[in-house]
Amino acid sequence: MASLGRGGFLALAVIFHLVYIFSIFDIYFVSPIVHGMRSFGVEHPAPAKRLVLFVGDGLRADKAFQSFPNPTPKEPTADDLVPRPLAPFLRSRILEHGTFGVSHTRVPTESRPGHVALIAGLYEDVSAVTTGWKLNPVNFDSIFNRSRHTWSWGSPDILPMFSEGAVPGRVDADQYEAEAEDFTQDATALDIWVFDKVKAMFHEAKTNATLNTMLRQDKNVLFLHLLGLDSTGHGFRPYSKEYLHNIKVVDEGVSEIYQLIQDFYGDDDTAYVFTADHGMSDWGSHGDGHPDNTRTPLITWGAGLAKPVITTDGVAPGHADNFSYDWGLQHVQRHDVEQADVAALMAYLVGLDFPVNSVGELPLSYLDATIEQKAHAALANARGVLEMYAVKEAEKQRTELRYQPFVAFSGEGQSVADRVQRIEDIISSGQYDQSIVMSKELLHDGLKGLRYLQTYDWFFLRVLITFGYLGWMAYATTTVIDVHVLHGSSAGERTSISLVVFTSILVLLYSSFLISESPLQYYAYAFFPVFFWEEVYARRNGLFAGLKVLFGNADGAKSYIAAGLEALIFLGVLEALVQSYFQRIIFTICYIIGAFWPLVYGLDFLSANISLIGPWMIGCLSLSTFTLLPVIKTEDANTITYGGILMLGAGLIYLFFEQSITAKSRSGRSDSKTSSLSRAIMGCQIGVVILSIIVTRSSVASMQARKGLPFGNQIVGWLCLLSSLVLPFVHRIAPNNHYLHRLMVIFLTFSPSFIILTISYEGLFYCTFCATLLIWVRLEHAIYLHTTDSNSTTISQPPSRASTITSTTAPNSDLIAISESASSDVASSRTTRTLTTSDFRISLFFLFFLQSAFFSTGNIASVSSFSLESVLRLIPVFDPFSQGALLILKILIPFACISAALGILNRRLGLASSALFMVVMAVGDVLVLNFFWMVRDEGSWLDIGTTISHFVIGSLLCVFVASLEVVSEMLIAGVDVTETVVDGVKGEQEVFNVTKSANGSASSMTTAGKGQRPVID
Repeated sequence: MASLGRGGFLALAVIFHLVYIFSIFDIYFVSPIVHGMRSFGVEHPAPAKRLVLFVGDGLRADKAFQSFPNPTPKEPTADDLVPRPLAPFLRSRILEHGTFGVSHTRVPTESRPGHVALIAGLYEDVSAVTTGWKLNPVNFDSIFNRSRHTWSWGSPDILPMFSEGAVPGRVDADQYEAEAEDFTQDATALDIWVFDKVKAMFHEAKTNATLNTMLRQDKNVLFLHLLGLDSTGHGFRPYSKEYLHNIKVVDEGVSEIYQLIQDFYGDDDTAYVFTADHGMSDWGSHGDGHPDNTRTPLITWGAGLAKPVITTDGVAPGHADNFSYDWGLQHVQRHDVEQADVAALMAYLVGLDFPVNSVGELPLSYLDATIEQKAHAALANARGVLEMYAVKEAEKQRTELRYQPFVAFSGEGQSVADRVQRIEDIISSGQYDQSIVMSKELLHDGLKGLRYLQTYDWFFLRVLITFGYLGWMAYATTTVIDVHVLHGSSAGERTSISLVVFTSILVLLYSSFLISESPLQYYAYAFFPVFFWEEVYARRNGLFAGLKVLFGNADGAKSYIAAGLEALIFLGVLEALVQSYFQRIIFTICYIIGAFWPLVYGLDFLSANISLIGPWMIGCLSLSTFTLLPVIKTEDANTITYGGILMLGAGLIYLFFEQSITAKSRSGRSDSKTSSLSRAIMGCQIGVVILSIIVTRSSVASMQARKGLPFGNQIVGWLCLLSSLVLPFVHRIAPNNHYLHRLMVIFLTFSPSFIILTISYEGLFYCTFCATLLIWVRLEHAIYLHTTDSNSTTISQPPSRASTITSTTAPNSDLIAISESASSDVASSRTTRTLTTSDFRISLFFLFFLQSAFFSTGNIASVSSFSLESVLRLIPVFDPFSQGALLILKILIPFACISAALGILNRRLGLASSALFMVVMAVGDVLVLNFFWMVRDEGSWLDIGTTISHFVIGSLLCVFVASLEVVSEMLIAGVDVTETVVDGVKGEQEVFNVTKSANGSASSMTTAGKGQRPVID
């Protein structure tokens, strides 16, 4: 599809991959929310008149139950070093008054989906977290909405999403200002604020008759959202004394609120539930499916809740996983639940109908009820789930031509109505235990039925998406060959039959979508594969012709076998990159192999280029160590400083020795010389690096001393960050277009960002990575000079020009022989050579560097691998989108360096600017297709979260590559690349030094004397 042009191809690549990213959510994570269901509840009197829900945001189960020395003693004594439970009140509920267990959450382990599961009983599709924290992408039913009245206190990030979607006036939300969520300050103040507000309300109720009357009604809910633990964990890590102290504060506050409520009502009709929305990793993050993030405490006591089951001999049931071995609670039975089960439990306790979207299973072991009451409750719980199944099945039957019903409900006497009737008959006969078993089976079948309906179109959609990705790879390969091998000389050859066939396929697909009332994105999913394969078929002759050009030198079976082995190695490396997402050590192995790769070119090449090969080996071996370092990093001011000093040293060395560094590659043009103004601007960049080191050390010291972020440090940090991004544009006043100068400017541009936004060894990686990229550019050029055949190789010329340019390369030179008709117009010629099979290896190196930039300093596939400590130096107050933007900036910095390096390498190798980028876009989806079929929505939530992030990252990499070409053009605009041209006229040779600008055209030409060595870098 050469007619699209380079810009059209890039735009198509971006649109295709962005659209197809959403395919996994349409296939694997369809929203479970449907409307139009009846609600079901338990008919017997509610065991509790009111419910109090405490949610310790970000509280890990193990930290809640383990024993620790006193984290914040007022006057330290020897007794303070003795481990003790940090939550004695909650522990007393477990030992004497209630039931406890572990509540298992699902990914993404974020506050919004966690609270939705707890309060509404449903698991939102994973994409819902991207819609924001406050607004609901779709309306859903909840415990609060079904209550008579709900009072809630806490964070402005959580409360509005339940108050705004409820019946007007039913939910009161009292929240503090967003500015109070400062990660560098004592976050216990947030929890104390909540406790004080609750106390103030009950105090007011003593004199406010209306409020007093409302509080004494039944079916009321009080919700206390305690954000302090989450903020403290982000700021100081969950093993810190601050986090452990926050647990003590929460326990004391819960104890006070409990006593306050008991005194106010003077009865035992209150049910209490204490839990968390998600846990937290050791490095202060959450979001993925790591067990530290998915395991949260659940403690219940009060009206309607069972007393603890104590075992006097041995270990009580529920502790088989050994997770709770050090809690000192192994004699108390542990009752684990899924997070959505808590909503069903709370609805039962205060006599509410189960939320109509709830998929939670009522945990009967938590109930203080008779076996008959449990039997009725279990059946009502099952009927609520089956009502969702009935509504979804009716929708599917209405839109499917040949609907296949769910097997469990399709046999004789196995319909939902028949099975419900049998359970009711068994309950009537007094066989309560049997009815409970049958109700559970029915509920589980209902959940399986819901899954069956959600996955009904899976096979069709997965096949369609697979053909789309395969079509893109084929289409992109065809385009690369057409543009960079055949130079647009091939034309599409469509036939009437082919047009009818492809059009008919598209019409059939669209017709089925219309009948099924499918979402609009399905039409896009179908359009792309049909479009791509039609283009490939139309350009099949050009594809075959291009392959002949690429492999035209193959002579005999041995050559074809060698080509086949090279292709297998190429695919093997791509598959290794797939596995590197799971095992970072693969990068280490690849770097070690890559360090010795230049040796395959022989001793002559080694001896001639030892000054390049030596640094290359050192760079690769150094980079191989980073993927052996732990993903979990702690803030280390010294390591940050070492990285900053390396950046500073690189800048100073270049500044002082620029003339000698660039002299060897100068063409002798006067405008290549470095001006004093240019050096002064670069000196300013170096000054910003020094200031960044100083302010970062100061900020780290202040926050580690628990003094918060000084306002002056915050201002200076922002000034460093912004000025470093602005200073490169000042270089336009005194331009120096040497490519080494441009690369140094880019390196210094992002150095302050990599000092301010890092917490450990990332700065060291940045320096090593950029140095290795520079060596790679020069090494690839040396290999090109070494391996270029002395026979002529076609160099592409614009199709509109009649003149032809061929390359005649003498040993150790890169000379372009220009015909007499072309030599007079060399300055305006666009001289780019034909893509060869060796360029695919360069593209593979580029793809490897891209992956390495993602994974060498962490595991970007895990949301939890991001630490907020770095962004707190600029934004100490909780602001997820602004803080996330800074983290993304840090992630993208290496890609700017990669794009600049590859752009320069493109020019130095005589390739068109888009050639290598397009090759990477053509082959990169091998990774994406692997990840697409690896996506899981069942099993451990660690696996589910990991597979989702792998697919999204793989897809975005292709978008990045398309964007990087644009970035590359911007970063290296006007850069001069020195080449050498030889004019062969009537057997004589005249040597020209041609300086090639970044757009690929020859910008100037000077003549060297006959017999003189042309200037080649």
